[in-house]
Amino acid sequence: MKILAVSDQVVDRVYSLAANEHFKGTDLILGCGDLPYTYLEYLVTILSVPLFYVPGNHDPDYNPRYPQTKAEGGSNLDLRVVCHNGTLIGGFGGSIRYRPDGTNQYTQLEAYFRVFSMIPRLIWNKIKYGRALDILISHSPPFGIHDDTDMAHTGIKALNWLVRFSKPRYFLHGHTHFYRNNIADHITDSGTTKVINVYPYRIIQMQ
Repeated sequence: MKILAVSDQVVDRVYSLAANEHFKGTDLILGCGDLPYTYLEYLVTILSVPLFYVPGNHDPDYNPRYPQTKAEGGSNLDLRVVCHNGTLIGGFGGSIRYRPDGTNQYTQLEAYFRVFSMIPRLIWNKIKYGRALDILISHSPPFGIHDDTDMAHTGIKALNWLVRFSKPRYFLHGHTHFYRNNIADHITDSGTTKVINVYPYRIIQMQ
């Protein structure tokens, strides 16, 4: 499966790359938050493949009554797990709480409660498929991996637990911005899981 993963920054070049079939053969788009929904909708329209995404801390609260709070043609995967063509994908939106009135922001304790709500489906996957997840997408990185020292970009500890419990092959996130081109800065192994910062976009060939 060929995946186009995007997060955090609109890249003008992506518009022309998509229009000129640079992403030809892409099977799936995964959005890791903090992108205008019009950007995601453009990619869905041009590539004509499924989109799953999670909201970031700069995205609006989801409300099904208001079109501007969702990406048309895509599926908000926050706290959900889906089986897409045999691939199990789960999502966790938002970031650590750094403002009292922040949107899609959670304390470390609140994040644990959110993660725990996914446990029944993950256990069911283990029973039915022999594994809990293949891919986990989130906006925030896990604590201590690709995160930063400032409050807004501190990683979420509940995601470390979720990775240990569900053992996905890939964990894709955004939120923290890497500007160096060294691929080693973007990919970290955590047990059997490859944690990948996809900012601002990345092609992943899943075997």
